[in-house]
Amino acid sequence: MRRRSPTPSETEFERLLAFRLALRRFLRWSEEQAAAEGVTSTQYELLLAIRGHRGEAGPTIGELAETLVLRHNSAVGLVDRAADAGLVTRGIDPDDHRVVRVRLTRRGDACIGRLARAHLAQLPALAGPVEQAAAIATRGGRA
Repeated sequence: MRRRSPTPSETEFERLLAFRLALRRFLRWSEEQAAAEGVTSTQYELLLAIRGHRGEAGPTIGELAETLVLRHNSAVGLVDRAADAGLVTRGIDPDDHRVVRVRLTRRGDACIGRLARAHLAQLPALAGPVEQAAAIATRGGRA
């Protein structure tokens, strides 16, 4: 018979709320930063997924879909819109001509560089709530 977990304490609820609030504020701030750069928050995530991809060839649409937790056709549409905006290009893989790779343009690379610097500077604001939430999880839900 499976035991029922004890109800979280008031402190645990407060920490979870603080964590959730910090995440939402960070995401809202991130959306504003992306908009100031003239891109959507989804385009920012795409640029980050491309720039953060290991390997010089660039990710495939399928890899981007997996990284961004999107359906393949949604990733295609996102890449189409980013290409129309001059942020990315598509190219045929030199080793396998059936594979299409996505790369940043100079404009896309400059944009993700500015956004990444701003986001990295903002991360310490999340540290406290993240550490508190992690502490709750590692203690099995007990404060």
